[in-house]
Amino acid sequence: MTTKLQKSPQRFAICIDADNEDMLTPRMVYQVLPDESAAKSDYIRVVDNEGEDYLYPAKYFVFVDFPPPVKRALLRAQPPTIGSVSTRRSRASSSQRKNL
Repeated sequence: MTTKLQKSPQRFAICIDADNEDMLTPRMVYQVLPDESAAKSDYIRVVDNEGEDYLYPAKYFVFVDFPPPVKRALLRAQPPTIGSVSTRRSRASSSQRKNL
């Protein structure tokens, strides 16, 4: 008998708060990546406005469940381009965001 590896379901969350609006935008949908160790500390790993995955406090988000066609469309969509390099705040300026 062959066992199949189960693929993690794609998860999404809506931002409801942000300490740095260059990285997260309230009311915007973000892709959530699996990270069990982050979850133990009440953080979640999301792909932020710069297209990078970072840890953010879970309290900044509300999880949402979309129908499969919506999930596929969100995964195909290109992330928005946010500001130029000279106008961005330093990634290190946020005390809440973690990069593990």
